Amino acid sequence: MVSIGPYHRKNPQLGPMENYKLLYLRRFLQRKEGFDMKSCIRELEKLKEEALKCCDDIEDLGNDSHKFCQMLLLDGCFVVEFIRECCEMYLMLLPFFVLNKLHDMTKQDDELPLLLQVNDSIIFFVDLPNMISESFKNTKDSIKHLLHAVHIASCHGQHPKKNLKYDIKRNKVMPNATELSQAGVSFVKAGLHDKLGDKTSLFDSIKFENGLMTIPCFRVYDGTKTILRNLIAYEQQSSDVQYKYFTDFAAFMDHLIDSEKDVSLLRQKGIIENWMGEDKEVSSLFNKNGHGITTYSDFYYKEECLKAAKHYEKTWNRMKASLRHNYFNSPWKGASTIAAIIHLILTAIQTILVIRDFYK
Repeated sequence: MVSIGPYHRKNPQLGPMENYKLLYLRRFLQRKEGFDMKSCIRELEKLKEEALKCCDDIEDLGNDSHKFCQMLLLDGCFVVEFIRECCEMYLMLLPFFVLNKLHDMTKQDDELPLLLQVNDSIIFFVDLPNMISESFKNTKDSIKHLLHAVHIASCHGQHPKKNLKYDIKRNKVMPNATELSQAGVSFVKAGLHDKLGDKTSLFDSIKFENGLMTIPCFRVYDGTKTILRNLIAYEQQSSDVQYKYFTDFAAFMDHLIDSEKDVSLLRQKGIIENWMGEDKEVSSLFNKNGHGITTYSDFYYKEECLKAAKHYEKTWNRMKASLRHNYFNSPWKGASTIAAIIHLILTAIQTILVIRDFYK
């Protein structure tokens, strides 16, 4: 809908939003008396060289210094004002120090720092449970852009799992949710709070134990695809991201969801909140996001996948699940099944007694 930064500035389809940027710029300049574009441009000129280092493979970007600073001002003011509205926002790859500078130039005495406002806005559209202000305290000076801020906040407090004795090469692909259900696996919505009331992570809350798969509830809507793709791309392309939590989460869900039947099952269990409409759209989202993702030996959910695959391989588990589904899936059906078994036993006893009396 809107071009932020230099990469899509020539896209004609995004041209109409330029008028809205001007409205946001006007509102930005009206925040302080005597504030004008010339003073803003002068401040941004000081950041120009550092900002240029954040852009790669852009033709003629640094040839016109004034034009480049105009772009930083127009786009930066739009993002800052947009954050101030605490509206739904998408990930905007403009250098964070530029946004922070623009915000500080117009910040009111009682106004929260930009990072904390970002945190409040991110919670609204990402809806991850552990996105708290504490996650920014020690990292505010190293944040590159808003996407980086989203990743820091959502993975805050996350700890890598210990090395497992399982060999990832021997791991079999985890069956989908429908197949696991047919093998007797129960799906339960995980709580997002521990005993002390502290929020836990979306990633840590996925567990498989004794035929029970617990997964926290998460919302899927039109913006989810954009968010996940951006976060996965950031993890794949950033050398300083050691643990790829979003990549592994997307891979795990791609294993679990093969069709709309799997989505329907997880939705009925309260795990997925589908705001997209049809279940097949959610299925398509995770299947497409899973394309091209490779899991390695440090795959975050390898233990859960291995346990689930082993559970599914046991024939007895599938037999029990089939009996439960076909003969005990309702009180009346269960009662009828038990009555039929009792009747069969009594008939067998009666037959044995008749045969015994006959030989006597």
